[in-house]
Amino acid sequence: MSDDKATTPAAKARSVQGSVESAKMDKTITVLVVRQLQHPLYKKYIRRSTRLHAHDDLNECQEGDTVVIEECRPISKLKSWRLVRVVGRAEGGAQ
Repeated sequence: MSDDKATTPAAKARSVQGSVESAKMDKTITVLVVRQLQHPLYKKYIRRSTRLHAHDDLNECQEGDTVVIEECRPISKLKSWRLVRVVGRAEGGAQ
């Protein structure tokens, strides 16, 4: 008997874009992700937001930066997201 197991391709990690709200912790950023959804009864578009903690290994982000983060394995109690790239820098930020 052989131990041949069918390998399935890994699922694509979920990624979201948001703005950095806090970069005060070491190697951790707090990202505000805003999404719009339609109210089921009144059909008006409502803005909902979520704060996510993400792992910033190089401490390259500052408050106000626009970043892309993706879901990963749990890194700590609060962190299950990691920084993929910085899309836009905040005004007056470091180059």
